[in-house]
Amino acid sequence: MTEAQPVRVLVVDDHEVVREGLRTLIGKQKGMSLVGEAASVSEAVETAARARPDVVIMDVRLPDGSGVEACRAIREARPGTGVIMLTSYADDEALFASIIAGAAGYLLKDAKGQTVLDAITAVAQGRSLLDPTVTGKVLERVRKGPDGDPGLSSLTDQERKVLEHVAEGKTNREIGEVMYLSEKTIKNYVSRILDKLGLARRAEAAAYMAKRKPKY
Repeated sequence: MTEAQPVRVLVVDDHEVVREGLRTLIGKQKGMSLVGEAASVSEAVETAARARPDVVIMDVRLPDGSGVEACRAIREARPGTGVIMLTSYADDEALFASIIAGAAGYLLKDAKGQTVLDAITAVAQGRSLLDPTVTGKVLERVRKGPDGDPGLSSLTDQERKVLEHVAEGKTNREIGEVMYLSEKTIKNYVSRILDKLGLARRAEAAAYMAKRKPKY
């Protein structure tokens, strides 16, 4: 009987100390192999295509964009690759956006080493780290979103642009930087958008937009 191949892992984070910690942790495991590191969205997509990892540990926020974007691109190119999103704090909007992009899990950066290793193993085996009820609620909202909803047509061009950024998991500050508007202005835009669409939260807006985009 042949010995099982080690799980191939790619680490994506713009902080060297985080990559070093994960590199050391994974390097000590006989059943895992670090096949690459990246510090940006572009590097992540390129490295994933070259290294063909089984599991990617992906920082949610990267210098050149969102880890959610990288997750989507990697999953489109290679659906068999599992992606675990990594973040410094719990963020409901990013969680919803990550699920929609095809992420298999979501961990905080202060998670214990064994928790990270268990997560890698679970995702490599095709399991999800997310509570089924959480995933189910997101998918249900995406499925039930009515086509032809007049709410979307009621948005101005500027509001639609803001909504697109919200759907990508960006914060008000990040959207403001991209659109050259103040954080307060973006906050007001988001409030108006939610009112027009009849939604209560940003996460619902992300799910709303996901239904209106091509399937991944």
